Amino acid sequence: MQQLTSYLAGNWVMGHGKERTINHAINGEALYQVTSEGLDMAQARHFAIESGGAALRALTFVQRAAMLKAVAKHLLANKETFYEVSAQTGATRADSWVDIEGGIGTLFAYAGMGNRELPDDVLWPEDEMIPLSKQGGFAARHVLTSKSGVALHINAFNFPCWGMLEKLAPTWLAGMPAIIKPGTSSAQLTQIMVKSIVDSGLVPEGSISLICGGVGNLFELLDEQDVVTFTGSASTGQKLRCHSNIVARSVPFTMEADSLNCCVLGEDVTPEHPEFALFIREVVREMTAKAGQKCTAIRRVIVPQVQLENVIQALKAKLEKIQPGDPAQEGVKMGALVSLEQRDDVQSKVNQLVAAGCQIVIGGKADNSRPGAFFPPTLLLCQHPGETPAVHELEAFGPVATVMPYHNSEHAMALARAGQGSLAGTLVTASGDIARQFVLGAARAHGRIQVLNQESSVESTGHGSPLPMLVHGGPGRAGGGEELGGLRAVKHYMQRTAIQGSPSMLAAISKQWCYGAAVHESPAHPFRKHFDELEIGESLLTARRTITEADIVNFANLSGDHFYAHVDKIGAAESFFGERVAHGYFVVSAAAGLFVDPGVGPVIANYGMENLRFIEPVKIGDTLQVRLTCKRKTAKPQKNAEDRPVGVVEWAVEVLNQDKQSVALYSILTLVARRV
Repeated sequence: MQQLTSYLAGNWVMGHGKERTINHAINGEALYQVTSEGLDMAQARHFAIESGGAALRALTFVQRAAMLKAVAKHLLANKETFYEVSAQTGATRADSWVDIEGGIGTLFAYAGMGNRELPDDVLWPEDEMIPLSKQGGFAARHVLTSKSGVALHINAFNFPCWGMLEKLAPTWLAGMPAIIKPGTSSAQLTQIMVKSIVDSGLVPEGSISLICGGVGNLFELLDEQDVVTFTGSASTGQKLRCHSNIVARSVPFTMEADSLNCCVLGEDVTPEHPEFALFIREVVREMTAKAGQKCTAIRRVIVPQVQLENVIQALKAKLEKIQPGDPAQEGVKMGALVSLEQRDDVQSKVNQLVAAGCQIVIGGKADNSRPGAFFPPTLLLCQHPGETPAVHELEAFGPVATVMPYHNSEHAMALARAGQGSLAGTLVTASGDIARQFVLGAARAHGRIQVLNQESSVESTGHGSPLPMLVHGGPGRAGGGEELGGLRAVKHYMQRTAIQGSPSMLAAISKQWCYGAAVHESPAHPFRKHFDELEIGESLLTARRTITEADIVNFANLSGDHFYAHVDKIGAAESFFGERVAHGYFVVSAAAGLFVDPGVGPVIANYGMENLRFIEPVKIGDTLQVRLTCKRKTAKPQKNAEDRPVGVVEWAVEVLNQDKQSVALYSILTLVARRV
C-alpha cells in the first residue's frame, strides 16, 4: 500500500512508526498509510524560515501578489487531477468545485488585492501620518513588517484544498513561509496539490512544507515570530491554544472552529411568500452539500411556532428525494462522509440528541449495508429548545439539522445566540424592520449573517460560502478568531509597529512622502518625467490665481450647481460663511488648472482621486496656489510583452490661500509611462 509522504526541508520524506490507513470513502478500499513519526520537525522549521522566509521577505508585496496569481493559474490548469483525487473523499463534483476552484479563486482574489492595494515595497505603511506636536516636527505612523518565523496551518479534513489555499494566500502575501498540516482522512488531496505547487517552481524553496500525520514536537519549537492557525473541532482547538509553549511565548493563535450555525425563518414569512421556498432550499442545500461536513453548515433550523408543521413537511419532502451514493453515478446529489470513523461519530451524536429529547423526522441511522461511509440526510425536531441544552452543544458533523420553534422575535434571537458563538447565520425575511432587529440582537454571537429575501436570492452565494473579502470566523465556540476579510488577514502574519519621528524621517522609512516632510523641486515639471525618473518627495509649487466673482458665476452656470452659498448674496450673508464662497469642486478644478502640464508627455491619464477634504472656505478675492508632491509610486506588472510598461503615481495635492492656509487636501492618482 502506498505511503503518503510529507514534504519537509525540501524533500519528500516518509515517517516510520504507527501508521493510520486512509480508505476510499465510497467503496472502503484502503488507499494510503500515513505517519509522520520520526521526522525532524526542528530541521523542517529551520529550513522553512531560513530558505523560504528569507526569499519571500525579499519580494515586494506586488511581487508576492504576482506569485500568487501564477500559482493560481497553474493550479487551475491542472484542476482535473485534483477532481480525480477528491472523489476518493466522498465529494460530489459540486462539492469538489467549492473546495478546488473556490480555493484557487481565493488565490486570485488575494493576488488582485495585493497588486491593487499594497505598496511595491517590503514595508507596509498602514495609516497616514499622526501629528504628535503643535509645530508638526514630531509625528508617528504605524507600519507592518513581515514576521521572521513560520506559519503553521492546522487544517480540517472537510476542505483539503480551500482550507489550505485560503490561509496560504495571506501568509505568502505577508512574506511568511507555511507548514501545512491537513486533516489526515483527506490528506491525499492536499498532498497532490502541494506537489503540484512545488513541481511548478513558482514559489521559493521552503515557502511551503507539508506534514501528513501528526505535528510531533513542532509546538514545542515555536516562538514569538511564528503564527499558528487552526481549523477543526472546538475541543481540539481549545487544547492546542492552551499548549504551554504557545502560552509562554505568546505565539499568535487563530482558531476557526465548527459551530452550531442557524437559519431563522422570519415571523413575516408564510408558505405563500417566495421567501418560504428560499428558506427550505437554503436549509436543504446546507444540510447536504459536502454531506453536511462544513463548519458553516446549518445545524439549527429556527422557525415560528405557527409554521413548524409547514416547515417540517416541506423539508421532509425535499430530503426524501436525496439519497447518498457514489457521485460517479448519474443523479447522485450527495456523497459519503469522509470515513467510517466520521460516520460513527455522526451516528453517536444523533443518538445523543435523540436521548436528550429530540425526535427523528427523517433519517437518523447510518447505512451499514454498503462499504462506504454513508449517512442519510437527517432531520430532527426539538419541541422545547430552551429546555434542551444538547441541541445548542452537540454537533453531528454530517447531513444533520434540528428544527426548533420560537414564540416571538426575542425568543428567536435568544435561540440564535444559544449556540455560544457561530461562524454564520441566515435570516430569511422580507421585512427590513425584522432584519434590523435580528442583527441588533444576534450579530454579537455571529461572525457573518446573511439576510436572504427574494431580491438577494438571485445572486446570493449562500449561507455557507466564506468569501475572500469578508471575515470568516466567529466568537466563542466558533473560535474567537478571524480569517479572510480582505487584507485584514494579511496583517495577522505581520508585526504592527508604531514609528515615531520627524515627518521627513517617517517618509524615509516608509518610502512614502507625508505632509510636513521635506520636499525637493527640480527645473522640469514633474508631469514631464517618466515613472522611473520621479522621486518620492519631488514637488511643484505652482503660480497663483485670484478667485473672482465671475469664476463662481461661470462655474455655477457650467455645472448647474446654484447652491445659495455660491450665488445668493443675501442667503450667503446669513449663512455659516457670512458671504459667498467658491464651489469646492471649482477649487479642485482650479487647482488642476494650476498644476497640470498640458503637453503630450509620460502622464497618460488621471487614475482617480482620494481623501478629498475642504479645510477652509475660498471667498471672492482669495488667491490660490498649489503644492503638488510625489507621494508614492507603484509599478504595474505587464500582462504581456506588448503591454506598455506603466506605473501609478500618487500625488499629494495641497491647495493654499494667500495666507498659506490649506483650503483643500487630497491625493490624485496618475498612470505614468515607464521607460523600462
